[in-house]
Amino acid sequence: MRIFVCEYVTGGGLEGHPASASLIAEGGMMVQALAVDLACIPGVQVVVAHDPAVALGPLPAEVRAVEPNRAWRQWCKLAAEADAVWPIAPETDGALERLTELAERAGRPVLNSRLDALAVARSKLATARHLASRGIPVVHSVGAHDDPPPSEAGWVVKPDDGAGCENTIFLPDAPALERWRGTRPAGSAVLQPFVPGPALSLSLLVQEGRAWLLACNRQHVENLSGRFVYRGGVVGGAEDRRTRLEPIAAQIAEALPGLWGYVGVDLIEGPAGPAVLEINPRLTTSYAGLGRSLGLNPAALVLALRDRGIGSLVRPLSPRPVEVAVPGLEAAA
Repeated sequence: MRIFVCEYVTGGGLEGHPASASLIAEGGMMVQALAVDLACIPGVQVVVAHDPAVALGPLPAEVRAVEPNRAWRQWCKLAAEADAVWPIAPETDGALERLTELAERAGRPVLNSRLDALAVARSKLATARHLASRGIPVVHSVGAHDDPPPSEAGWVVKPDDGAGCENTIFLPDAPALERWRGTRPAGSAVLQPFVPGPALSLSLLVQEGRAWLLACNRQHVENLSGRFVYRGGVVGGAEDRRTRLEPIAAQIAEALPGLWGYVGVDLIEGPAGPAVLEINPRLTTSYAGLGRSLGLNPAALVLALRDRGIGSLVRPLSPRPVEVAVPGLEAAA
């Protein structure tokens, strides 16, 4: 089985446009981990697209260089030559949806969620409204120029379709919010109350409305002069919260039955308990430590979903803490 792994940032999607050191580093970590996991599966050949302008370490894969400004054309050819496509992309500007559509047009199985689920998960505002309507705890989210939700600790402003902590800022009080509104174009930004508490994430395996919670993770997020920076985290570092988080995972899968394969969920555990911030219907940086944490090959679990029900895969897990650090950010701090 020939699998084309197309990671947007390191695979040519930048097309000469700048990207943060964090996005590049995280993209490289995800494609490296996935290529290693897939290469360990008997009968699987891995093909990876690579932008030569972006540093990428050695991979156990056939690495295909992508020419400048020809990424989408070359990706289409590589997809057509493969037996399946595994896209990894940020939600920004619908990149993940476009990659999924590319694979579907090539007539190849896509190893990620359906387009209907991607359309909801792309928008933090749409995600919050959809989940809240089904009784799932979420952080209150409104448009950046709507009436702000009540908060005594300030607000957080972030792009509605952004990835990670990109362009996410902290506004400590009402005057700061008004100054931001007066000097910054809001675009499709989302305003949320700042909720103090540990930043968490979930690594899920999902199929047809059912979820298997693989690992509960802690995230390292810092507020640097009003801008949030993601430093990595500890995969399996929040397993003490599993009993509280498993019902949320199950509710999310039921609320978005188009989710499939590996799915990440970001949450904050505030005074009222855990609340969902966003759903990432794709690999997340936590994947880089997931196999070591579980003692299992998570890519093999995803491939097994193609012809097996998720119930036949579920087994007791004992994830161990594995630190995942995003390299190259210290110099930028």
